Amino acid sequence: MLSVDAVPDAGSAADATARREQLGGKGANQAVALAQLGVRPRLVAVAGEDVIGDVLLDQARRDGIDVAAVVRRRGALTGLIAEVLDADGQWRYVQHLPEDVLLTEDDVTAARAVIGGADAVLVQLQQPPAAALAAARIGHDAGRLVVLDGAPEEQRDELLALADVVRADEQEAELLLDGKATAEKARALLEKGPRLLALGVEDGNLFVWRDGHLRLPLTDDKVVDTTGGGDAFTASLTAALLRGEDPATAARWAVAASGATVGHASGRPDLRTEELEKRVRELAGG
Repeated sequence: MLSVDAVPDAGSAADATARREQLGGKGANQAVALAQLGVRPRLVAVAGEDVIGDVLLDQARRDGIDVAAVVRRRGALTGLIAEVLDADGQWRYVQHLPEDVLLTEDDVTAARAVIGGADAVLVQLQQPPAAALAAARIGHDAGRLVVLDGAPEEQRDELLALADVVRADEQEAELLLDGKATAEKARALLEKGPRLLALGVEDGNLFVWRDGHLRLPLTDDKVVDTTGGGDAFTASLTAALLRGEDPATAARWAVAASGATVGHASGRPDLRTEELEKRVRELAGG
């Protein structure tokens, strides 16, 4: 990640005010957040057989992530996402994620024991549809908590039928519900299979479950970089549900974690349980 005062025009240059090179991507960010919240995450992903892959996997291990199921793809360069963040908190991504660093259905099938043995399976729908569907099916068939991150575009009904939780940001929620998210529309979607929806709306997040719903505003944290906010949200929501929290309490944990993440640059979560507990109480009005 490079921080700049302003993005330079074509044919010109700008000095970066900060530079960070780190483990990232949605799945890895969520795994880091889960580890910080006391969950032992196991990552199913692809890295190249290169030095960058070595460095990032070593970082993941130090973060408390089990990377035994990460595929090292021969001849591939580890995927790269470069974020350029300006002084107004506006980001731009330049990414190199060729097909050979994305999960395949065969990769997921080979990790069946890892996925089926997890308490929860977090599926990032930015991965190829066949791989995402395979992971969701393995988790569902094993009776695990299946969390979908994003809006299914392909095999939509099949994925929703396999899911327990669906998290979608505002744009994804509009795709999912064919327009602005409302509790009525969301409750109709629950008939497809999920038992909890966490949907971004214009001024916050809408959570809907079978016998209730809750709308929570965004926190009043100063937003430095929205990158990673959704990943912390999804991880904290999952961790709370695994602890047996009710949907409303889990929702507050999710919003608290997102607010704690957008206040610093780079998207890497830095979640501290005591701080989040305080935020959750404030969101509950206590």
